[in-house]
Amino acid sequence: MHTFLSSRRRLAFKLALAAAAAAVAPWAAAQAWPTKPVVIVVPFPAGGGTDAFARPLSAVLTKQLGKQILIDNKGGAGGTLGAGVASRATPDGYTFFMGAVHHAIAPSMYPKLDYNLQTDFIPVALISSVPQVIVVNPTRVAANTLPELVAHLKANPGKLNYGSAGNGTSHHLAGELFKLQTKTFITHIPYRGAGPALQDLIAGQVDLMFDGLGSSANHIKGGRIKALAVAAPKPAPGFPNVPTSVDGGVPTYQVSTWYGLWAPKGTPKEAIDRMTAELGKALNSPELKEAWTNLGSETPTLTGAAFGGFVDAEIKRWAEVAKASGAKLD
Repeated sequence: MHTFLSSRRRLAFKLALAAAAAAVAPWAAAQAWPTKPVVIVVPFPAGGGTDAFARPLSAVLTKQLGKQILIDNKGGAGGTLGAGVASRATPDGYTFFMGAVHHAIAPSMYPKLDYNLQTDFIPVALISSVPQVIVVNPTRVAANTLPELVAHLKANPGKLNYGSAGNGTSHHLAGELFKLQTKTFITHIPYRGAGPALQDLIAGQVDLMFDGLGSSANHIKGGRIKALAVAAPKPAPGFPNVPTSVDGGVPTYQVSTWYGLWAPKGTPKEAIDRMTAELGKALNSPELKEAWTNLGSETPTLTGAAFGGFVDAEIKRWAEVAKASGAKLD
């Protein structure tokens, strides 16, 4: 009898231990991640807007998590090449994808994408949002204001060109939308990313760009390029002296460039939940708040399904812009 009761007690004790272990397993998994470096795929070359936000973010996340957050630049095809690579990554919580508004435009411009942003990824969070800015090479374009630029373009149809981060990017569509709304013509020159396009703008190989403020910010402050207007109804954070498109007489010209983080479909919920929590801490840290202001961005709060809904709406919106502007792949 004693042996039977002892056996029953031992069994009950083991069952209680098993139940306790099961209860803490999700917590333990969440606390354990990451156990090795995490890669964020950035689908553009270094020097572009995505990179400008990804690198300071990765530095702060590295401090918070105690594991290296690595940036893997995979540029090409307007950001779609890197997106395809990220969509096929092993969904183990150690690969994330930092895309941008360009990826909401791509479905309208690229008929044969090898990934689907809405079904092959899990939306994690909006990282930043900046207005598009019209910037010119001051030695090639004499205009100092947006009205002066429009007048110059109308007097010289087809003689000026604009660089973009590639076909189907927000730079490309922003340029086509500007042409449509101002009834002007500018030749489009696509690059493999905003970084290379900006370098040619600074060097005087192209005349102007419709760039995300994040990648142009330091070059504007350094006087290498001139900002004529932000495509927004109000000035951008950190750039109170740059006029708006409303000030420049083109009030309907409003375009923003946003950047977000996704995980490949199938990524463990524990890793996504931990990353979301760490992103919230990082974005609200004094270090990144200052950095974001210097890059012309506000601090966003969209995460998870809310961010996914925002992306869905953007895909629909940009499809309408692409159709109205008649934008084509060059």
